Amino acid sequence: MKKRFVYLFLIVASTFLLPSCSYNSIISNDEAVKKAWADVEASYQRRSDLIGNLVETVKGEAKFEKETLVAVIDARSKATSIQLTADQITPENMAKFQEAQAQLSGALSRLLVVSEQYPALKATQAFSDLMNELERTENRINIARRDYNGAVQAYNTQIRSFPANITAGIFKFKQHEPFKADPGTEKAPKVQF
Repeated sequence: MKKRFVYLFLIVASTFLLPSCSYNSIISNDEAVKKAWADVEASYQRRSDLIGNLVETVKGEAKFEKETLVAVIDARSKATSIQLTADQITPENMAKFQEAQAQLSGALSRLLVVSEQYPALKATQAFSDLMNELERTENRINIARRDYNGAVQAYNTQIRSFPANITAGIFKFKQHEPFKADPGTEKAPKVQF
C-alpha cells in the first residue's frame, strides 16, 4: 500500500514539477533569443550611425558620384525604417529585414569602389578612421547574427525536444526564425583589377 502512495506521489509530483521546470527553462531561452536580437539591432544601429558620418566626410572631401551617395543615404533610410522586435520575427518579416540590410551593404560596397578612384579621399584620416570603424562594425554584425542564430537554435531545439515540447505545446511557444544567407552568397565573389 505504501508503495502505491509513493508511486502516486511521484507521478503527481512529476506532473506538476516537470512542466514547471520546462516552462522556466523555455522562458530563459526565449529571453536569450530576445537579448541576442537586441544585440543584432544594436550592431545595425551602430552601422547606420557611422554611415551618416561616412557620407558627410565623403561629401566634404570629394565632389563625385552624387548618385552613389544618394543610393547610400536611401538604402540607410530604408534599412532603418524596418524595425522588428523578437516577437515579430517571421520568415516574411525576416526576409524584408535582410533585404533592406543587403541593399545597404550593396550601396556601401559601391561607395567604397567609387572612393578607391579618389586617392585624396583615401588619404584623409577621417575617412580612414570611419572605414576602420565600419569594418569593425560589420564584424560585430556578423558576430551578433551568429550569436542570435545560436540562441535561436538552443531555443528551437528545446521546444521541440521531449518533455519540453509538451510544455511548449501547452503554452503555445513558437519557433524563432534564424538569419539566413542572402541569395547568391554561396558563390565566391570575383575580384578584378
